[in-house]
Amino acid sequence: MPDPAFSATQNANRPPLVLIVEDEVNIALALEHLLAGQGYASRSVADGQAALEAVAEEPPDLVLLDIMLPRRSGYEVCAAIRRDPALARTKILMMTASGRRGDAEHGLELGADGFIAKPFASADLRHEVARLLAG
Repeated sequence: MPDPAFSATQNANRPPLVLIVEDEVNIALALEHLLAGQGYASRSVADGQAALEAVAEEPPDLVLLDIMLPRRSGYEVCAAIRRDPALARTKILMMTASGRRGDAEHGLELGADGFIAKPFASADLRHEVARLLAG
């Protein structure tokens, strides 16, 4: 069950909404399942352009954002979200499996609220999601 503190960023009539931006279908499905088990609502898109369209259509409370995506990178998506004042309260947790040095720093410089490296433990992701939505 989501923490009551989440009500600051969500509609009182729905659980926190998490947008999953992940181009690997199996990972997106696993994330949806994990989030549903924690009481969160989620939807998934598979590329950066679709992420921006989804955010404009229904602003989420949190975006789980892969960096390496088709059509627009996660960095581009993060920067676009941060330029939009209407999305100022939207939290962004970036994810990557690239292992390149500087990925986390670059994402944080663009305005991401957190970063998690793939593969990650389910408990670590649950913790990061709860932390970001509570703050």
